[in-house]
Amino acid sequence: MERMIGTISRGLRAPIFKRGDDLVQIVTDTVLRASSKEGFSIRDRDIVGITEAIVARAQGNYASTDDIAEDIRHKFGTDTLGVIFPILSRNRFAVCLRGIAKGASKIILMLSYPADEVGNHLIDLDILDEKVINPWSDELTERQFRDLFGYRKHKYTGVDYIEYYKSLVEESGVECEIIFSNNPKTILKHTNNVLACDIHTRERTKRILKANGGIKVFTLDEILSAPVNGSGYNEMYGLLGSNKATEDTVKLFPRGCQELVDSIQTAIHQKTGKKVEVMVYGDGAFKDPVGKIWELADPIVSPGYTEGLVGTPNEIKLKYLADNNFADLDGEALKEAISSYIQNKGSNLVGSMESQGTTPRQLTDLIGTLCDLTSGSGDKGTPIVYIQGYFDNFSQSTEG
Repeated sequence: MERMIGTISRGLRAPIFKRGDDLVQIVTDTVLRASSKEGFSIRDRDIVGITEAIVARAQGNYASTDDIAEDIRHKFGTDTLGVIFPILSRNRFAVCLRGIAKGASKIILMLSYPADEVGNHLIDLDILDEKVINPWSDELTERQFRDLFGYRKHKYTGVDYIEYYKSLVEESGVECEIIFSNNPKTILKHTNNVLACDIHTRERTKRILKANGGIKVFTLDEILSAPVNGSGYNEMYGLLGSNKATEDTVKLFPRGCQELVDSIQTAIHQKTGKKVEVMVYGDGAFKDPVGKIWELADPIVSPGYTEGLVGTPNEIKLKYLADNNFADLDGEALKEAISSYIQNKGSNLVGSMESQGTTPRQLTDLIGTLCDLTSGSGDKGTPIVYIQGYFDNFSQSTEG
């Protein structure tokens, strides 16, 4: 029977996960029950995606603002603290900032502009041009920023993050001064004690600060990298990847994901005889062209995945073959020629003209993004995603 469908991504409904739940059993049962009820077969190289949120919930990987505050005091003492390059997010950073403020005596909060690291804009680039401001060299105080640009709210959230972040610090009885710069060295004019809160550029920021006089310099992944009074923690990512749980607690990025995905793969194999791939996914990696937000606020897309998801795609661009190698063919002859070419393609197509235009990203980043878009971030209730046909290609034209 001719095959008419390629990749299929299904969001699977699951129970609300609680601390102590057996993820291996629940995920395995959910996949098998969905297969039975919805009438699809489990196949080798299918993919099970599990959102990081349910892993952290089942682990009970939470921490309070008091836990954050204690770690801040332990690392910085009572000196004035520079907090630089945080993303603008009520979900991702607001509760962290509350905890940081509780552990400090004074905070110099340095915001990047016109946008944060993941694309949340304070102001538009066109307005910078209009005011003849160079964000790569010009350092602004809060008053200068307001005089130039006024009071502006985020396009989607309706929040003035300058006002909001300042209020969060001051609610703890801590003085807060806000400045604007994209140069890490700017903060060293105010304090030598700095918490770098950027995500994907944190190592560079720390290196620059240490090389230019920073004394106590830590990155956000070094806060709660170990338990504080029995709190949750993440030894690799600390507060990076955390989300708001309540006004005074955060859910941290999950731990032990490799053991989890391997165990789920084994459990499904024992039940079905099929070897599926399994991954834990967080934020996908894509950019919204209207709001300009790059989705990836987690330190990585996937903190754990089985061996079959290692690497990058090894694919050929069909339209290139049709327009170049087999431009003189059409119909069934063209289909057979392209299918034969795919079946005999090399194991490493890096640099070949036939692969140009294919997406040069890690498989886990591509698949994790597909999972994130499938499950969504709201009330769909599908924290498990089941993907079929991802590794199929045009030459596989029959079912089975």
